[in-house]
Amino acid sequence: MLRRLMPSHAAASRPQPALLLKGMATATALAGFSLLSACSMFDSGNRSGLAAPSNHLLSEDRGASGGEASLKGGVNAYLWRATLDTLSFMPVATADAEGGIILTDWYTPPATHDERFKITAFVLDRRLRSDALRLSVFRQIKQDGTWVDTPPAPNTASDIATRILSRARKLRADNGNQD
Repeated sequence: MLRRLMPSHAAASRPQPALLLKGMATATALAGFSLLSACSMFDSGNRSGLAAPSNHLLSEDRGASGGEASLKGGVNAYLWRATLDTLSFMPVATADAEGGIILTDWYTPPATHDERFKITAFVLDRRLRSDALRLSVFRQIKQDGTWVDTPPAPNTASDIATRILSRARKLRADNGNQD
């Protein structure tokens, strides 16, 4: 009799395959529901800004191609856009539309591997004027494996500024000469 009770007692302590499958199905359903509810927190209708960060530069920069002649921060939108366009061949490290500052990272021209440049551009005014733009050009050359600061050619900054101002005037003309 004891032998008969042992197998039934051991079977009672082991889970039945049907119950095990039901438990796994329930756990899977709960996990799926949790994942779906977590995804709904990040839908595109979320206006908190967590799921879709706003790109401040793109929203402010639209004034250069049509509409306003100045950005919210008080700098000329045509000069801002023209500066970004003209310096687009260099990697941009920082661009602050409200402050009117564009900092590039080091750029090595394809023809030379022992020379690199960096530019800092300041858009200083709401008006499209030559004195509303200030550029600083930095140059380094490689000597014995290390980069050494050297002055750029005297006309480098003025040549770049001339190109930026020409581009800004073209942008303004394309927009119907609105200031």
